[in-house]
Amino acid sequence: MLRKTLTRLKPGAPQRVHILLAASLWTGIGIMLMTRGLHWLAGSGRLWLALPAFFLGTLKSVLVLDRAARKSLNRILRLADGTCLGAVYSIKTWILVLLMMLSGYALRQSSLSHSLLGLLYATIGWALFFSSRHAWYTWYCGV
Repeated sequence: MLRKTLTRLKPGAPQRVHILLAASLWTGIGIMLMTRGLHWLAGSGRLWLALPAFFLGTLKSVLVLDRAARKSLNRILRLADGTCLGAVYSIKTWILVLLMMLSGYALRQSSLSHSLLGLLYATIGWALFFSSRHAWYTWYCGV
């Protein structure tokens, strides 16, 4: 009885929605981090650091995050339709997300300059945004 009730209440969705959610999260978080980073760079008079940030972010995307994005998409493609939306990422990935959020908080509370924080945030934001192309392609093509 309890299992039926919980199953009925879970926010289950088709694979395609999981892919859209993954793409949206990577894109949205990437944009948010880039915006904050570029704001700090502009405020410190060092907006020119956006160029190295985008270069480093592209490297991070191609060398690290693209592999993680493809692995995450392959995992989603193995999910059955109706799987809970929270399963868009594995438990291990959700823990990593929490650790990254805590790291961001610690960095903002540190004595690092806004120039360095802006460079880090813009780099990471661009890397996430750029790597989201894999999820968008998969969602658009219905692969």
